[in-house]
Amino acid sequence: MKKIYLAILFLAGLLVTSCDMDKRPYGKLDDQSAIQGVNDCLRFRNGLYGSFRGLTTGSYVYSTDIQADLFHGTIANGNRVGLISNGNILSSDGDIKAYWAGLYSVINSANYLLEKIETLLKSDVFSEEEIRNIKRYEGEARFIRAYAYYWLADHFCQAYSAEKGDTPALGLPIVTVYHPTGDSSVYPGRSTQNELYSFIEQEMGDAYNALVEFEKANNENIAPNAIYLSSYAVLAFQARLALLKGDNATALSKAEEVINSGKYPLTEITDYEALWTKDEGSEVIFRSFMSNTELGNSTGSTYLSDNLDNADYIPTFDVLELYGDEGDIRFDTYFEVWALTDSKTQAYVFKKYPGNESLKTGAQPNYMNMSKVFRTSELYLIAAEAAVNTNPTLANKYLNDLRKKRIAGYEESNYSGQGLVNAIRTERLKELLGEGFRLSDLRRWGLGFKRNPSHPENPAIENIVVKLGADLSYEASDYRFVWPIPTDEMQNNPQLNGQQNPGY
Repeated sequence: MKKIYLAILFLAGLLVTSCDMDKRPYGKLDDQSAIQGVNDCLRFRNGLYGSFRGLTTGSYVYSTDIQADLFHGTIANGNRVGLISNGNILSSDGDIKAYWAGLYSVINSANYLLEKIETLLKSDVFSEEEIRNIKRYEGEARFIRAYAYYWLADHFCQAYSAEKGDTPALGLPIVTVYHPTGDSSVYPGRSTQNELYSFIEQEMGDAYNALVEFEKANNENIAPNAIYLSSYAVLAFQARLALLKGDNATALSKAEEVINSGKYPLTEITDYEALWTKDEGSEVIFRSFMSNTELGNSTGSTYLSDNLDNADYIPTFDVLELYGDEGDIRFDTYFEVWALTDSKTQAYVFKKYPGNESLKTGAQPNYMNMSKVFRTSELYLIAAEAAVNTNPTLANKYLNDLRKKRIAGYEESNYSGQGLVNAIRTERLKELLGEGFRLSDLRRWGLGFKRNPSHPENPAIENIVVKLGADLSYEASDYRFVWPIPTDEMQNNPQLNGQQNPGY
């Protein structure tokens, strides 16, 4: 990777940008003197939280859902996210290059903080409370570094396979030290998948231990809507990664540990809309902090226009048809009819990210919502999927328990075999729609997709949908399920020679 570039981005970005959680950074620092004590660690840690906020909002969330079978581009979108939507996935794409560089920038920043923390902890000048805080920041930095590698793996690597786990160059370049250099001969090549996942798992284990230790003295972050990471956020992350890897036993165990704690009960039907309009709900394990002076990226603006008269992307009819149950609160929460293109065409728009009023900066909507990175509802779905082959009764239980909190008057259903598998997959899509999971899910399930170009809810919609990509389809083996390593990275890192993903 281009470490000189990442080092510059680190100093120009992280050191002057921080969420206003405890303190703001001040003054100018260099990479030798930036961290001298606990307060310096705090400022850098807050900077990492600010970076994490960016990684969990905006196009980091919506790009792959738009790539899949869920949304149609409209003729009003000016080709925003158009290449991805229309299936033109290119190694030269500027957005893909920015994702790669952005994630490695965060990794680089975490590496720097962790190295400085290691040095500080070797000294004997800190009080017991200060050491506890420093170790907490270390755990949070490991978590965020692990999340960055997870995001990269979920976009730039093939679905995990135990058979291919030790195959060379199917993972990522793993960098754990802050060592900016222009010497490309020392840049790392891609790891194996086993090396990559083992590294992420170790990071999460270390983060969990650090946060548990901190929580023995201060457990105020073990509560819904926390803006700081907790041990329960780590458990949720571990469950998600285990499911991605196909480790169903671990996925079920970690998910149940959170569910059975009772600390994050599923949001009630009457409160579900507020989960998205106010970014508050009993099931929110962790959300990234925002205020109207410290915003992340807008996730909703790619679906809704400022003037309430257009949308770049609208749901396909197949998506709308998923919510056929009469009392499903998600339909009215996620969708609304707008008059698009000069009030001529009535169409459903996607309003899961309607903008939090407290985050507005002017009269017009900015569609800013705090990212709810981990929610209990995802863990119910993880538990159901992880148990489907070994304990169908338990899988049905988790599926029905979730539906009771989403569908008024719901009566339990029990499925078996492939019917149970399909019901869980459908419920996962309905609950997590627009949260960035769809392409990843299809890839690990080994399924392709085809967008339905028809809009029987109003055939006039077909006239405002971009024709290119309207009926896009991927076979299960389509190389575009995995993004390419950016061209610039391939050219600047000789160790990546011959390690590009197939098809690019």
